[in-house]
Amino acid sequence: MNTALKWIHFSVLILALLIPRSDGDDLLKQWCIADEQTPDDVLQAALDWACGPGGADCKMILPNKPCYLPNTIKDHASFAFNSYWQKYKNQGGSCYFSAAAMVSDLNPSHGACQYESHT
Repeated sequence: MNTALKWIHFSVLILALLIPRSDGDDLLKQWCIADEQTPDDVLQAALDWACGPGGADCKMILPNKPCYLPNTIKDHASFAFNSYWQKYKNQGGSCYFSAAAMVSDLNPSHGACQYESHT
């Protein structure tokens, strides 16, 4: 076996050992989150729509609820966008929100604040 091939095998082995393993629960799951580049006023308008006419369940981002902190427009918008998208994505709902949102494969849940995800 030549040196380059041995190096590739060694690199693959190291990567396999270093990459965090999932228990499989988050595989194939996706979340709709606020795009960090979106200005706060655009996020606020989309958040207001999602929690109002959009029908998202925004109870968890109210004061003293698990997803209230961090108390930022971006974090509250992410929770609301995801709530809307998970509820309506199989009925044609999108994760767009006037270009304020994006789909992520990384679970944004933190501590007691759990974002739902349905495959």
